[in-house]
Amino acid sequence: MSAATQTAQNTIAQSIAADMESVNTVIRQRLHSEVSLVNQIAEYIISAGGKRIRPVLVLLLANAYGYKGSAHHELAAVVEFIHTATLLHDDVVDESSMRRGRQTANALFGNAASVLVGDFLYSRSFQMMVSLDNMRVMRILSDATNVIAEGEVLQLLNMHDPDVTHESYLKVIRSKTAKLFEAAAELGALVGGASDAQIEAAGEYGRSLGTAFQLIDDVLDYAGDAAEIGKNLGDDLREGKPTLPLIWLMENGTPEQRQLVRSCIEHGDEEQFDAVLAAVTSSGALDYTRTQAEAAARRAAEAISGLPDSIYKSSLLQLCSFAVDRNH
Repeated sequence: MSAATQTAQNTIAQSIAADMESVNTVIRQRLHSEVSLVNQIAEYIISAGGKRIRPVLVLLLANAYGYKGSAHHELAAVVEFIHTATLLHDDVVDESSMRRGRQTANALFGNAASVLVGDFLYSRSFQMMVSLDNMRVMRILSDATNVIAEGEVLQLLNMHDPDVTHESYLKVIRSKTAKLFEAAAELGALVGGASDAQIEAAGEYGRSLGTAFQLIDDVLDYAGDAAEIGKNLGDDLREGKPTLPLIWLMENGTPEQRQLVRSCIEHGDEEQFDAVLAAVTSSGALDYTRTQAEAAARRAAEAISGLPDSIYKSSLLQLCSFAVDRNH
C-alpha cells in the first residue's frame, strides 16, 4: 500500500474513531444469541475485520450534516450486518474457501450453518431498523436488501455465460455491490437532517463509490497479491464470472484471446489463469477497467461537491481516492 493511501486510511479512521468504537459496541451487543453456534459463526465473520466502508459512510455523512445523536451508530451496525449476511451467502454460492486472509465460515462450519447464520443477521438487522421507528429508514434498507438479492440472482444467471454484455455486468454491480453503499450514504444524510436533494446526492456518491470499489476488486482478482487481498487469485475465473476485464477482452481482444476467455468462462478453467492474466494485462483490459473505476470515483466526488467543507467531507473525498489506489 502506498504511503498516501495509508495516510488517507488513517485520516478517515481518526475522523470517526469515537463513533466506530460505539458502532463496534452495538455490533457486539446485537450479535448475541441464545444459540451458541450463531454466536460462534457471527463472531468469527465479524471479527475478521475488513474495511467497514459501509458503516463508515453512514458515520461520515451523518457527521458531515452535523448530526449529534446516536441513531447513526445503530444504522451503521445494521448496514454491517446486512453486508456480513451477504458475505456468508456469497461464499456458499461461490464455494469460496478464503476471505480476508483466512478460511471462510462455510469452509470452517459448513454451508448449512453459514446460510442460517446469514439469515439470522438479516433478521436481526430488521429488528434493529424497526426499533428506530422511522419509515423512511425502513424503506431505504428494505429496498436495498431486495435489490441486493436480485443482483445475486442476476450474477448467478450470468455465471459461465461468455456473452454477458458490459451493461448487463454493470447492472449486477449496481445491484449486488453499489446498492448497499448507496443506502449507507443515504441513511447517514437522512439521519443528519439533509434535504431530499442532499440525500439523493449522497446516494449518488455511495452508488458511484461502490461501483469504483467493485471494479478495482475485478482488477485485483488478476493483478493483486493473494496475501494482501485476502482471497485466492483467479477465484472469479474459477467461478466462471464474466467480470469487466474479461468482458472487455471478449469485445476487443484477438480471436485467440476471445476464444481463450470464452472457454475459461464456460468451464471455469482456473488452470488457464496464467494465460488469461497475460491476455488481460497485455491487451489493456485491466487498464480499461481501472479507468472506468477512476471515472466512477470522480462521479462520487462530484456528487458531494455541495457539502460544506469539514474533516468529514475531506474523508469522503479521500475514500474516492482510496477506492482506486488500494491494493487489497
